[in-house]
Amino acid sequence: MTVRVMLISPAMNAALREARFAGDAPLDGSGLRQAGAAADAIPAAGRYLRGPSLRCAATADALGLRAGVEPALRDWEMGRWSGARLSEVSAREPEGVAAWLADPSAAPHGGESLLELCARVGTWLDALDSPDGSDGGRVLGVAEPAVIRAAAVRALDLPPQAFWRLDVAPLTVTELSGRSGRWNLRCGRPLAPEPAS
Repeated sequence: MTVRVMLISPAMNAALREARFAGDAPLDGSGLRQAGAAADAIPAAGRYLRGPSLRCAATADALGLRAGVEPALRDWEMGRWSGARLSEVSAREPEGVAAWLADPSAAPHGGESLLELCARVGTWLDALDSPDGSDGGRVLGVAEPAVIRAAAVRALDLPPQAFWRLDVAPLTVTELSGRSGRWNLRCGRPLAPEPAS
């Protein structure tokens, strides 16, 4: 069964502007306004989901989505680095940051490694192609950028290091279509109304 998964990255917030490891920061006023302005551009889907973070919840609400919480779409678990700025952690733990960036199995922060993140998101993607079709069709989710990057890496069977080469801008849609083992990718389309048929 072919599945179309559309992942929307949440709107901007202070943590993103400050290059912080997420730490579950909410949207700021600017992010709320931008998400509200994009509400008319949401593609139709049979199932709406969101990550459990405050940022994903507020974005889904501002977009007018009644999205169920999907634990598999939670942000990358950064352990003791959560909420800290990258510059602060780099100054305090330069060897740890270097290992984290170079070795996909490293988790010097005590959270998930890159490999664990990609596996978690990949397991969720594979489950969407269930034999009974219960989760198939068109799925739209609001997910943190790291989750969207991990989905692209896993779906296209890219080497884990490719994760660091992918950018996901706020309020863009990344689409995966296909099924387990054979996915196609459409990257980072800004939320805009779909053309009339």
